[in-house]
Amino acid sequence: MAASTLSSPAAAAHTATPELIPHWIGGQAVAGAGARLAVLNPATGATLREIALGGVTEVAAAVASARAAWRAWADTPPLRRTRVLAGFLALLNRERDALAALITSAQGEVSRGIEIVEFACGIPQLLKGDFTDQVSTGLDNWTLRQPLGVVAGITPFNFPCMVPCWMFPLAIACGNTFILKPSERDPSASIFMARLLEQAGLPAGVFNVIQGDKTAVDALLDHPEVRAVSFVGSTPIAKYIAQRAVAAGKRVQALGGAKNHMVVMPDADLEQAADALIGAAYGSAGERCMAVSVAVLVGNTAEALMPKLAERARRLRIGNGMQSDAEMGPIISQAALERIRGYIADGVASGAKLVLDGRRHPLSGAPFTVAGHEQGFWLGATLFDHVTPQMRIYREEIFGPVLSCVRVPDFAAALELVNAHTLANGVACYTRDGNIAREFGRRIEVGMVGINVPIPVPMAWHGFGGWKSSLFGDTHAYGEEGVRFYTRQKSVMQRWPESTPKGAEFTMPTTK
Repeated sequence: MAASTLSSPAAAAHTATPELIPHWIGGQAVAGAGARLAVLNPATGATLREIALGGVTEVAAAVASARAAWRAWADTPPLRRTRVLAGFLALLNRERDALAALITSAQGEVSRGIEIVEFACGIPQLLKGDFTDQVSTGLDNWTLRQPLGVVAGITPFNFPCMVPCWMFPLAIACGNTFILKPSERDPSASIFMARLLEQAGLPAGVFNVIQGDKTAVDALLDHPEVRAVSFVGSTPIAKYIAQRAVAAGKRVQALGGAKNHMVVMPDADLEQAADALIGAAYGSAGERCMAVSVAVLVGNTAEALMPKLAERARRLRIGNGMQSDAEMGPIISQAALERIRGYIADGVASGAKLVLDGRRHPLSGAPFTVAGHEQGFWLGATLFDHVTPQMRIYREEIFGPVLSCVRVPDFAAALELVNAHTLANGVACYTRDGNIAREFGRRIEVGMVGINVPIPVPMAWHGFGGWKSSLFGDTHAYGEEGVRFYTRQKSVMQRWPESTPKGAEFTMPTTK
């Protein structure tokens, strides 16, 4: 879902000391003593702030704080827990502009995060157990849903507000205590939300933040008191997280990468389909796990659609995300920029037709940059045609503004193509045919499906997650499955002495 950031980068040296983004442990900001890592503005390449990389010591302190707070928080009535979240929700709504500005005017992201918090405020209804009176003579049986204890979330750079909100509001509402390890690329939102939770009355230790890289991740995965781990990122790292967490006896929910297809049928409204592809492929610079990176053009669709795509892609307004008219911003880092450029070169070498080369300005042909921001990490929209399933640009997640178009003869071939891919996060189909829409929804082997909806991110009460190598673990994020992930069921059987038969019982209870 996000480019891998689990390497251990060395801290950058600077002549002036930038502001330090702290850890949040036990209800307090903690500077930490680890090596410093620069947090860059990708539009300019300039250092905005720094973090001190957390390690085993900081993780141990956060776990100890969370463990100390857990019993009292778990024993707090669910309605009182969600009243704290309701206070947090009110503060989020009040401060949404400030939070959006902190993550480059991402109002839509903040809104989706707020929706998850709204859902979490209703969790007491979902924590109810079942009760059966008189399962056997004088014997009653019921179930409880109880919290796990200390749980952790490891989140990517692309949605520093929304993705953490997929995790911690549900975990906290269910009675767990939480440790967040945000991406080291944009960690500021995590501390902003920690302070809002404190203002809302959340007890110290219930929510903690550790800034860091792979060292901090491994410390969380290995700590015996961390009972469950949620992760969103690339498939290789999701697989690593899952294997290491399961080996340590933890519950795991690791959402991996994507290669989302959009099937365009000949009967589709091609103007709508073109708009959908442009927004879904190039929005957020393609750095989101629900970005459409493959257009599957059925029958004669390509001849009419390709010119529309090329013309719209050339007209994309690319600039600093703080500008209200920018439609696409920069790539997150220089390393990510070079990786995406490498995929473009590989696509050309493998024989795909490069309709639009994002490495260069579409009119001048000069290396692509944005005036006044020449040191930023810039790439224009890239469009390929005649891509085949054997090419790397088709098989692998690029996580950038690159759209690959594959031509297929009919609907059956489109289904076969999509279902053969190892990544199965999201998919869309544009059609006016109700039977095609129904068959597509039933027969496609992908976790999230849109019919004339290009980015089918489920709403807060439905749950997010893919299939195949896009998800490691048994449950999706948020929604009712999120509640099940952060709780465990306990069955209780009860009877009283007056109902207990005389003599030893040598069999398990049966209905009698």
